Amino acid sequence: MSGPPAGGLSRGDVASRMRHGLANQAPDATSRSLWEIVRANVLTLFNAIVGTSFVLLLLLGSWQDALFGLSAVGNSVIGVVQEYRAKVSLDRLAVLEAPRARVLRDGTVQEIATADVVLDDVLVLRAGDQVTADAAVLESGGLEADESLLTGESDPVDREVGSEVLSGSIIVAGRGTARVVRVGAESFASRLTADAKRFSLVNSEIRNSLDRILRWLTWALLPVALIVANGEMQSRGGWEQAIASGAWTSALVGVIASVIAMIPLGLVLLSSVAFAVGGVRLAGNKVLIQELAAVEGLARVDVLCLDKTGTLTEGQIVFDGVHELAEPAEPGWEHALGWFAADPEANATSRCLEAAFGHNGGNPAVSSVPFSSARKWSSVTFDGGSQRRGSWILGAPEVVLTERSGAGAVAGSPAGVALGKAGQLAASGLRTVVLAYAGDTAIAADKATLPSDVKPVVVLTFREQIRPDARQTLAYFREEGVALKIISGDDPRTVAAIARSVGLDVVDGYDARTLPADPRLLEEVMATYMVFGRVSPDQKKDMVAALQRRGHTVAMTGDGVNDVLALKEADLGIAMNSAAAATKAVARLVLLDGRFDRLPGVLAEGRRVIANIERVSKLFLSKTAYSIAIAVSFGLLNLQFPFLPRQLSFTDGLTIGIPAFFLALMANARPYRPGFLRRSLSFAMPAGLIVAASLLGLNVYANSSGSAAASPEALQSASVLTLALLGLWILSVVSRPLDAKKLAVLIAMCTALLVLLNLPLAQEFLKLTLPPADMLWAAGAAVVGGGLVLEVLAWVHGRKFPR
Repeated sequence: MSGPPAGGLSRGDVASRMRHGLANQAPDATSRSLWEIVRANVLTLFNAIVGTSFVLLLLLGSWQDALFGLSAVGNSVIGVVQEYRAKVSLDRLAVLEAPRARVLRDGTVQEIATADVVLDDVLVLRAGDQVTADAAVLESGGLEADESLLTGESDPVDREVGSEVLSGSIIVAGRGTARVVRVGAESFASRLTADAKRFSLVNSEIRNSLDRILRWLTWALLPVALIVANGEMQSRGGWEQAIASGAWTSALVGVIASVIAMIPLGLVLLSSVAFAVGGVRLAGNKVLIQELAAVEGLARVDVLCLDKTGTLTEGQIVFDGVHELAEPAEPGWEHALGWFAADPEANATSRCLEAAFGHNGGNPAVSSVPFSSARKWSSVTFDGGSQRRGSWILGAPEVVLTERSGAGAVAGSPAGVALGKAGQLAASGLRTVVLAYAGDTAIAADKATLPSDVKPVVVLTFREQIRPDARQTLAYFREEGVALKIISGDDPRTVAAIARSVGLDVVDGYDARTLPADPRLLEEVMATYMVFGRVSPDQKKDMVAALQRRGHTVAMTGDGVNDVLALKEADLGIAMNSAAAATKAVARLVLLDGRFDRLPGVLAEGRRVIANIERVSKLFLSKTAYSIAIAVSFGLLNLQFPFLPRQLSFTDGLTIGIPAFFLALMANARPYRPGFLRRSLSFAMPAGLIVAASLLGLNVYANSSGSAAASPEALQSASVLTLALLGLWILSVVSRPLDAKKLAVLIAMCTALLVLLNLPLAQEFLKLTLPPADMLWAAGAAVVGGGLVLEVLAWVHGRKFPR
């Protein structure tokens, strides 16, 4: 395609480019469709096992034994809802927020939809516009673009003819035209958006550990089920007799009971509930959780990467003060500053002066030169009247006083004094600007050159507004052993000064333009330095990845689109409410009121969730351990499985499900320690073996006694009583140290057990009966013996893993 004519593209040119797919339409699909989300959460191996067991029990007429299906449904629903919310958030992600674009077509300026911009269109750019596609500048009248959302550079960038303006940047000064050179998926904004839309779940140690347990159980289920099935059939006279007599139906119920008992469905569900409750609690404190497992994330973080603008600072430049020089200031300088502040074409720095220096109109300016980031100064010329006659110049001291002052800038001269003063102020992290007077020399807009003789009048300082909560919050993280990294697109000296102002021990910042390309060297740099400036978006992502390769769990805060890729790469992305829409879409946490001091509360909530889930996981995994041990041992010894599914649901509810729900929501400030799964299994596996050994001893005794105690109903009842009491014993061990709330839960469960075992309706539903006296003594002995061994286990585990 040829370039545009002087009057822009014609209607025919636009139609041709539309047909060739050269319009500004970017693909908006995320990596997972709704069907893919449903399939990933519903069509799983464990759901297949649970669903098949559920259907078989219904076909056998044992609907009372199929209550476990509700837990599986809950797990699937929570998983689908959680991932679908993430999908909706990603689908809304956009770097470009401009609904309309201004283009030159057929010799006239037209406003069109952003998606209708085509390759080679001529964009007509004015102050306040967002650039809708990557374009090369054709005409520039002081054109300046704010690319801070894209690159992190807080200063506007001057765009001359031939340079490029990137899609997503904002025109903050001047006007001009630009030819579109990249559209749609090829534009900078679309490429950034595509990377951000890549679907991923937050890295959760709890979820990873549960997934690992489920994978292990996958391999164990089939062989254990076959062992149980053989034992059940042999205990009923062998396969042929059991099939002929119809006893195979009760044997199948026993197999299903053993299989379902092995799966810690309640733990998966309770983990999701604990995360959800944590999310609700944080929402009450103005913290939005985009993904439930993110509640856990910050508790595991050991490196916190902070973007300066919008995180440590409020993202705005504020006027700091006036610093007069040795000589008396030229009269009229306040009026000049008022004019600069009120100028419609004033940049952000000049507008900061409006509150301090009012402008009453006065005589209009004879001429003025708007600020340009290339020139680094602006000027205004008056012809007298209420305002001092002459030219006033506002700009960077090193430009205004050095380039045209010649020998006048030597030490001791007015220019030298001003430059020395400005240098001292800049070293403290302040941004400095000088106001100079050029006498009667007029500065024309079409010949924007500095006069040869300018006199410095005052030095003005500006600063970024530090968040009032930044110092205290950073001190908290340092006390908690979390390393801090300040990463910004601004000058490293400025970033280092701001870091010092919030209490960090920093000498100099590292200039990211010299970052090594070698990944190993980059890791060393990240380990050595705390403050980094002039960092590009891609570098931020690489820096986060380098920290992760060194084994760190990394959180990243930010508010600009330039932070999107790093937030996506980090283990936990945190966005401020002032952040761009794209940034909030990919973040795991959003601070809705922008208060940085919310993060310690998030850390505390994450610790509570992790510590409590680890506590209740010992209950659920103990059940999995004794279920496998009972199934294997009883099957190999050709003993009937001692429980019905409904009886296991009853004991699970009293000793695990209900108390675990309360334990998971209680306060727990224990610091995070890695190794959640190892600690849980080191208690749960021996505890499960102790319970299984106690039940096995009871059943072997009953079957060898030759008394009526060996009847299936009596034996099941004695086994249920033994399992329930040992389960409550494990609950008391796991709940320690006991306080009033935990003790209340334990007493309530013991009371409920006593009431239900003596309630006729419950006895009928659960098929329980009062065992004979000798069986009760045997059950009591099994409980006491197993309980004492559990106490020894608790003591050994406590010594190995102190709280």
